[in-house]
Amino acid sequence: MTTYDFTEIDGEIEQGEAEFIEMLQKLLRQKSISHTGEGMEECAEAVRLLLEQEGFRTTVYRPGAYPIVYGEIAASGQATDAPTVLLYGHYDVMPPDPLSEWTSDPFEPQIRDGKIYARGAGDNKGQFLAHILAVRSYLKLHGGLPINLKILIEGEEETGSPSLADFVANHRELLKADLVYTSDGPKHASGAPVILLGVRGALSVRVTSKGAAWDNHSGNKGNIVPNPVWPLVSLLHGMRSDDGKVQVEGFYDGIPQVSEADAEALRRLPFDLDDLKRQVGHDGIRMDGETYYRRLSLEPTFNVFGLHAGGRDKGIIPAVAEAYLDVRLVSGQDPLDIYTKLERHVKKHAPDIGIERIMSVPPSKTPIDLPIIRKVIRTVTEACALEPVVQPAMGGTLPDYVWTSVLGAPSVIVPYAPYDEANHSPNENTGIADFLEGIRCTYHLIRRLGESLDGEKE
Repeated sequence: MTTYDFTEIDGEIEQGEAEFIEMLQKLLRQKSISHTGEGMEECAEAVRLLLEQEGFRTTVYRPGAYPIVYGEIAASGQATDAPTVLLYGHYDVMPPDPLSEWTSDPFEPQIRDGKIYARGAGDNKGQFLAHILAVRSYLKLHGGLPINLKILIEGEEETGSPSLADFVANHRELLKADLVYTSDGPKHASGAPVILLGVRGALSVRVTSKGAAWDNHSGNKGNIVPNPVWPLVSLLHGMRSDDGKVQVEGFYDGIPQVSEADAEALRRLPFDLDDLKRQVGHDGIRMDGETYYRRLSLEPTFNVFGLHAGGRDKGIIPAVAEAYLDVRLVSGQDPLDIYTKLERHVKKHAPDIGIERIMSVPPSKTPIDLPIIRKVIRTVTEACALEPVVQPAMGGTLPDYVWTSVLGAPSVIVPYAPYDEANHSPNENTGIADFLEGIRCTYHLIRRLGESLDGEKE
C-alpha cells in the first residue's frame, strides 16, 4: 500500500479558503429553482464554465426540462488500468418559501457563526463544488489525476429527476464507471461522517372509495345513502396486521436475508433511544440500535400518509373518500410488482374501490464488502479523522437505482453538509469547516482510489 503525508492538502485549503468561499457564494447567488425554471439556464452555464476552468472537458445535454452538465478528465500518464469514478450532484434548488422565515435573503449568502446561509448551500451546490475544488487542488499539487474522473451535475433532482434514468440508459458507455460517488444530505448528529450504501425505494398510491354522486345531508339522508368511508377503512385495516405485518399477498417475496456484513454494520451504528424519542415526539418507542437501523434501512414500510373525506365542520355523508399510501421498498422489491399485488388485493377484498399509482422509484443497494467500498470507508475515516457511520441503506429515497441498476455500477453516498443544514427549509446552510472538509475528503478519495485495490480484498 502506498503511504503519503495526509496533511499535504491542508496547506492548499488554508491558502485558498477565502477564494473557495467566494466561489461558493457566487454560485449561491445564482438562482436555479427547477420548480419554476427561474435561473436554471444561467446556472447550468455557470456550472459548465466552472468545470471548464478547472480542467474538465465538458458537454451539455438536454434530455428533459433542464440541462445536464457533464465533464471528464482522463488519468494522467500511461495508467491504462486506472479506475473510473463518476461524481454526481445537482445544481437545482428548492423554492425558498416561506421567505418570511429566512433571517437573510436566501439568494444573497451570509456568513454567521462559521456557517454560510443561502438556498443551495448544503443541497447541493456546496457539496458538488467541494468535488470540483478537490480536483483543482489535486491538479495544482500533482499536475494530473491518478484516476479517470467523470462528473454529472443535473438540474431536475428537486423535481424527482424525471429525465435521469433514460439519459443514463442512453449513455451507458459515456458514464461507465467503477464507482459512482455522491455527496448529498447531512452528516450524523454527532458530526461524524456518514457513508450510505443504498436507499429505500418508494411507491405512492391513491385509493378511492365512491358513494353517491354528491355529498348528502347526514341527517336527512342518514341510513339511506351509503358512506364510502366505511369500506375504505375496512380495506386499509385488512392490509396490515396489529403487529405491523403487511397482509398483501407476496409483499415480502424476494427480500434477501440480511448479510452478516450488513448486520455487523448495523450493530456498530451509534444509537441513543432517548434522543430518538425527542426527535420524533413519542415516548413509547422501545427498541435497540440494531433493530432501529434494520427497520429504517433494510425493511419495507406500509404507511397511510393521507386520509380525506368530507370536512370537519360539515354534517354530511361524503360522496368520496380517499387514502394515500406511501410504501418504502427495500432491495429485492420492484415497485411495479408491488403495485400489481396491491391492485390484486384491492380487487379481491374491495372490488368497488379504485386504486391509482402516483409515483414509484426502485430501491438501490451496494454491497458493503466490495473492495472499492472498503477503500472508500477507509479513506473517509482517514480524511475526516473520525470513524464514519456506515449505513447499509438510508430510510429515504433518492434516484440511486440509476447508478446500481441502469448503469450497473456500485454507488456510495457520503454527505458533506452539517446535520442541521436545513435543506428544503428556511435558513438552509453549510458549515465552512464542513465545506472545506469535503474538499479534503474528495482529494484523498482521488488519491487513494488511484492505488491498487489489492489491499482491500479481505
